[in-house]
Amino acid sequence: MWDILTYLLLIVLIAGALIAAALVARSSMNGTSPLDGFFGPKPDRRLDVVEHAAVDGRRRLVLIRRDNVEHLIMTGGPVDVVIETGIAQRAPARPEAAIRPEAVEPQPVFSRPARTFGQATAGEK
Repeated sequence: MWDILTYLLLIVLIAGALIAAALVARSSMNGTSPLDGFFGPKPDRRLDVVEHAAVDGRRRLVLIRRDNVEHLIMTGGPVDVVIETGIAQRAPARPEAAIRPEAVEPQPVFSRPARTFGQATAGEK
């Protein structure tokens, strides 16, 4: 019985050695560390919460950044609302990401002609 377990342990050790040798061979061909596959650098984050502020007990204003473009969102009410999109950044998020974004013109979320106080349209009388 011990002979079968000894052979099984030997096969597992040989398989582990072959896997380790394959990792070292691959990393030497790529010019990287053998542990980069497990502990390599993480990719840059695409989504980040820049700032948030409480409006009242339920609602919050949240400024998020997605692909170097900022968006202002109000959450927590009966409906979450996008207040402004395409806000240009003042400074890059991190020093290593020193790529300046193109100037993005803010787009209005709702397009309705502006009215003054007391002015109504034809359908609202």
